[in-house]
Amino acid sequence: MAEPPPTDRFPTSVLFCCDHNSVRSPMAEGMMKKYYGQRAYVQSAGVRSDREIDGFTIAVTDEMGIKLDRHRVRSFDEMEEWGDDLGQFDLIVALTPASQRRALELTRYAHIDVEYWPIMDPAGLGETRDAKLTAYRQARDQIRERMLARFGPPSEDGADD
Repeated sequence: MAEPPPTDRFPTSVLFCCDHNSVRSPMAEGMMKKYYGQRAYVQSAGVRSDREIDGFTIAVTDEMGIKLDRHRVRSFDEMEEWGDDLGQFDLIVALTPASQRRALELTRYAHIDVEYWPIMDPAGLGETRDAKLTAYRQARDQIRERMLARFGPPSEDGADD
């Protein structure tokens, strides 16, 4: 039987990336860990790390039982400084155009799949707290839909903490 194409295999390691590692990529990291548990090593990074984890991100993932209040933002450069090699990842999922460009630039000589999932940026949307939460939930749900379509239903042994 022929080997399935790489996109049909479940990756052993995934890096989610966005612009600041404070909104979309931490959401994706948390969801991946919750839904698929130990099936894959999962991390996230940003093009820059000039912000802290976003409070609305913490709120809308907490609604799903995902705790991100202890997430520490980091950039691609900090990953390298701390000894994390992008070569350890099978798949990099870029959630913004800038992070896709950076991921492709950093992996141009490596055999790492880079996928782009266009996820809306909820930061700065909405005038009231409720409107802001609605925008963040929309981004969260976009990530969830893409994740389930790409990786399949959550594992029975998904992490619950």
